[in-house]
Amino acid sequence: MPTTREQRSLFGEILDWMLAPLLLLWPMSVALTWLVAQNIANRPYDRELGVMVRVIARQAAAEHAMPARASDAARRSLEQTATQLLRPDDNDSLFFQVRGARGEIVAGDADLPVPNDTSPTVEPRFRDDVIRDEPVRVAYLWTGENASGNAGLIQIAETVDKRSRLATEIIKGVILPQFVILPVAVLLVWLALARGIRPLSELQQRIRQRESTDLSPIEERHVPEEVAPLVGAINDLLGRLDQSIASQRHFLADAAHQLKTPLAGLRTQAELAERELDSGQGDTLSMKHSLQQIALSSQRAAHMVNQLLAMARAEDKEQALRKQAVDLAATVVETVRDFVPKAMEKHIDLGYEGPEPDTEGARLWGQPVLVREMVRNLVDNALQYTPPGGTVTARVMPDPFGQVLVLQVEDTGPGIAPAEREMIFQPFYRALGTDVDGSGLGLAIVQEIANVHGAEIAVTDAELRPGSPHGTPGAVFTVRFPLGGEEAGEG
Repeated sequence: MPTTREQRSLFGEILDWMLAPLLLLWPMSVALTWLVAQNIANRPYDRELGVMVRVIARQAAAEHAMPARASDAARRSLEQTATQLLRPDDNDSLFFQVRGARGEIVAGDADLPVPNDTSPTVEPRFRDDVIRDEPVRVAYLWTGENASGNAGLIQIAETVDKRSRLATEIIKGVILPQFVILPVAVLLVWLALARGIRPLSELQQRIRQRESTDLSPIEERHVPEEVAPLVGAINDLLGRLDQSIASQRHFLADAAHQLKTPLAGLRTQAELAERELDSGQGDTLSMKHSLQQIALSSQRAAHMVNQLLAMARAEDKEQALRKQAVDLAATVVETVRDFVPKAMEKHIDLGYEGPEPDTEGARLWGQPVLVREMVRNLVDNALQYTPPGGTVTARVMPDPFGQVLVLQVEDTGPGIAPAEREMIFQPFYRALGTDVDGSGLGLAIVQEIANVHGAEIAVTDAELRPGSPHGTPGAVFTVRFPLGGEEAGEG
C-alpha cells in the first residue's frame, strides 16, 4: 500500500539547511579554539622554562659538573643556583634534574624520566609528561658530547595549572560571546528568510482572491526572479485550461444545436398528430407517417446522445489509463458482423481482410471499449457515405517488424478533398456537398481515441475501382497503433 508523503515546509527546509551547517561548525570552532588556546597558553611559559634550562646548563658547564664525576662543591653550587632560579608559586610546582655524561643524576629530582630523544641540541626542547601522577610540561637540553661520546642532560618540569587557567580564560573570552552571537545569528537568519519568502505569501493571497472564472495570466512583474518560471508555468496551464473550457463551451453549444433539430422534429410531429386527432381528420396512414417521423427523430437524438457519451469516454483520462491487451482482429471481425444487417439494407458489400482472431501479432495495448468505439465509428462512417452497390472493407495489417499494428477502413464513397482532410476530425464538422444524415462526431471521436493510444491517423484516396460513383476513388482511413514492451509481454 503506497504511503502518503508528508507535506514539507519550504520555509522550514531552507531554515534547516541554513542553520544545520552553522550548528555543526560551532562545536568544531570550540574544539579548534581550545587547541589554539592551549598553544597560546604554552608559549610564554615554555619560553620561561627554556631560559631556566639555559641558565642551569651554563652554570653546570662553569662548575665542570657535567663531565665524568662531579664534586660535592660543584653539586651544591648547582643546586643552590637552581633553587634560586626555580622559585615555586601558589599554582604550580617546579622540578629540575641534571644528569652527567654517563647518565648519573648530578643534582635535582630523580623522578624526571629521560626523554627518548638523546641527540644534542642547541635550543631547548619541550614535551608533556607525568611526575607523581601530575601532568607536567618539561623543557630539556642535551649538552655537548664528551670524549666517550656521551652527553649530559638538563631538565626542568612545571605543573600545568597556570597554563590550563590561561587557556580557560582564552576559551571564555572567545566562546562566551558566541553564546550571544549564535542566537542573534539564528534570529537574523529567521527574519531574513521570512522576509525573503514574503513575496510567495503575497502571491498566494493574490491567487486565493481570484474569482473561479478568472483564468487571466498572473502578473509576473511583482514576483521574485526564482518564482517567475513557476508563475509562467501556471499561466501556461491557465491558458490551456481557458482554451479547454472554451472548447467545451463551444462543444456544448454545438451539441445543444444538433440535439435541437431531432427534438424539434419530435415536437412538430407530436403536435401535428395531436391536431389531426383533435380535428377528427387523422387517418391510419397519416398517423403511421407521424409515428415513423417521431421514431426517426428519437433515433437521431439517441444516436447523438450515444456519440456524446462516446466522446466523453474518449476524453476521460482515467479510463484511458486502464489499458490491457486488445485483440484488434477479433474486435474488427465482431464489428463487421454487427454492421452486416445495415450493409445489406443499403446493398453495400461489407468485408474483412486480415488475420484471424487470436493471431499472434494482431494485438495491441489499449483500452478495449475505446478501441471498439473507434472501429465502429470508422465502419459506420464508411457505410454512411458509401452509395448502394459500393464496397466497404475493414483490414488489420500486422507489421512484420513488430513496430506498428495497422487498422484500415476503405470505402467507395465520394472521397474527401485534400483541403478538408484536417477539418473532418473536428466535432460537428460535415463534409461539403453531402446530404448524409449524421451527428458530425464520429471522426472526432476516432481522433480523440487515436490520441489516447498514441496512434497516427491518416486519410488518403482509395484505388479507383470499376463501379465507383462519378469516377471517385473513395477514401481510406489508416490508423497506425504503436507497439511497445507491455503489449509484447501480453502476447
